[in-house]
Amino acid sequence: MRFPSLLALGLTLPLGAFAAGGDSTGGSTWTNPPKETQTTKECKGVKVWDDKKKRCVAPKNSGLDADTLYDAVRELAYAGRPADAQGVLAAMPDQSDDRVLTYWGFTHRKLGDLDRAAFYYQAAIAANPDNILARSYMGQGFVEAGKTDLAIAQWREITARGGEGSWAEVSLREAIRSGLTYSY
Repeated sequence: MRFPSLLALGLTLPLGAFAAGGDSTGGSTWTNPPKETQTTKECKGVKVWDDKKKRCVAPKNSGLDADTLYDAVRELAYAGRPADAQGVLAAMPDQSDDRVLTYWGFTHRKLGDLDRAAFYYQAAIAANPDNILARSYMGQGFVEAGKTDLAIAQWREITARGGEGSWAEVSLREAIRSGLTYSY
């Protein structure tokens, strides 16, 4: 498929009309940027807000569950604090979790290290070939690097894996069309 053919796929659909996901399928949690919480309002450095303690805590041995830490990673990355997000990622107990690998890739991409980002995206996809969020983010990295053919290959994989119409698919399709990528 050539790039002009991709434009014929209906790129005029509104991005916000599609579901995206907090899981690796790209479902509804990821349609919008993360909501600002006390983690980005009050916490400095590699700290996460603990609702029970009502204060910022270091994520390592904090007792916070993986989903809370993962949400903090996403919020910090979106807030332009990818290095702090990486500090939280480093505290995650399961470094082989495809969500963790996906966000290692995302934060490295935001720090400008596209090669290291691709390494983590590929590891996430190896752990879970149906991780369409990792495929979308990797494809957006390819768009940033001017490798449209590789981005289109990831877009095809997303659609082949049932992701058509998901945030992961639509955001990558839009990135290929416009050259603009997403920070969440």
